[in-house]
Amino acid sequence: MSKGLAESRTELAMSELVAEPRPKPAVPMKPLGIGSNLLGYIGIDTIIEQMRKKTMKTGFDFNIMVVGQSGLGKSTLINTLFKSQVSRKSASWNREEKIPKTVEIKAIGHVIEEGGVKMKLTVIDTPGFGDQINNENCWEPIEKYINEQYEKFLKEEVNIARKKRIPDTRVHCCLYFISPTGHSLRPLDLEFMKHLSKVVNIVPIIAKADTMTLEEKMEFKQRVRKELEVNGIEFYPQKEFDEDLEDKTENDKIRQESMPFAVVGSDKEYQVNGKRVLGRKTPWGIIEVENLTHCEFALLRDFVIRTHLQDLKEVTHNIHYETYRARRLNDNGGLPPVSAGTAGSQGTRDACDSPRPPVLVHLDMCPAAPVAPGVCGRA
Repeated sequence: MSKGLAESRTELAMSELVAEPRPKPAVPMKPLGIGSNLLGYIGIDTIIEQMRKKTMKTGFDFNIMVVGQSGLGKSTLINTLFKSQVSRKSASWNREEKIPKTVEIKAIGHVIEEGGVKMKLTVIDTPGFGDQINNENCWEPIEKYINEQYEKFLKEEVNIARKKRIPDTRVHCCLYFISPTGHSLRPLDLEFMKHLSKVVNIVPIIAKADTMTLEEKMEFKQRVRKELEVNGIEFYPQKEFDEDLEDKTENDKIRQESMPFAVVGSDKEYQVNGKRVLGRKTPWGIIEVENLTHCEFALLRDFVIRTHLQDLKEVTHNIHYETYRARRLNDNGGLPPVSAGTAGSQGTRDACDSPRPPVLVHLDMCPAAPVAPGVCGRA
């Protein structure tokens, strides 16, 4: 009897040592419909609306450059693209002015508002490009201007007391106008795009495409694409910058079918079938600018403004500007000097004057991070 009592006590002790199985945590059901508010809606999806409101308040910058020979309709196309007088025609430009002896850079800024969204648009024109007998190195002033805007942004960025919002004058897009010869690209076209494609987003377009037949236009587009490929010239959108399969599929179609865009520009309206349309009047009819069967202007507008405008800005900042910034910091052995108006800059310049070896300083691009003390690039 005592034996059975001992066994029962042992079993009781063992049962106390064995932990009871824990109940599985309850998994909340996926909120359906109106019940999502009752089960703890967080509101992450409102970030898009927050960004939209902030952008509508502050607006954004977009800087576009037009390059090409005189008479290809650069000013007219820009006016047509944004449906307003934003080219140098609106800045009291006289057609009777003499052709500049050298390439000039003229930037005109406008504020355009549509649907409550403000855009500060800057159009950079290059009168005199390709108009001389000797056009050797005529792209150098344009390349210098683009790099100067990168330098200006870099100096603002490395200041100790920098602005909350740095003015962005960097060129986001360069429309290069190709003469509609129907034969091949000129050596000047190839040299310009070969040099400038490394520092800016180039979008090649065939100007005044209504001077060619449909067959001539298609053959010329194919010939231009082939010449660019043979010469190793990459235009926007570049293949290596495609982020995913969807972007690659969309951009491949643009690169293989649309580029270069064969366009016609006009800021005059005509009556066609009871509708007012932008077009060019000819003896045989009206060439409608926004009609895809007449030209590819609508494709260019959708590409530059409606689908790739933000990507143009991002590629400019993340690729072209970062390449320039890295080269400048490596060449200088650190950061460029801050402006004279920055506090403490005089002592920094005095320290920089001493013959001490340069030390590479890492610059954190995060806006909240403080700039390293050795702003002159020396220990």
